[in-house]
Amino acid sequence: MSNVILTKTRIQAGVYEAVLSAGAEESCHPNLTALHLERELEGLSVIADTSLANTWHVRFEIPREVLTDGVQTFLINDDATGDTLDSFTIVTGEVLSDDIRAEMDLLRAELDMLKKAFRRHCVETT
Repeated sequence: MSNVILTKTRIQAGVYEAVLSAGAEESCHPNLTALHLERELEGLSVIADTSLANTWHVRFEIPREVLTDGVQTFLINDDATGDTLDSFTIVTGEVLSDDIRAEMDLLRAELDMLKKAFRRHCVETT
């Protein structure tokens, strides 16, 4: 399948969902593979959409055993061409401490602490 587009619709409750669209010349059932750390994962399903030609619904249950601290990247590949059609990343555990949102929360807390100390100092000096 050379003229295919995989569009992620959502990840909910540990299930990746997407819609695969192909050109008119592509009419065979697509063969896709889910990969994590270059290892093929089970559980990917491709179901034809009966209301639209050359369109399939893709579902993949993300295995719990591959979720560990750090950044986990998953690839959805086309078996026929070897092309990566989509990828998604899940970040868990200690790596989140380096996340910019965590840094912003820490900065806000430190700023609040400095404001209180400054106000206390102003009251004591007057």
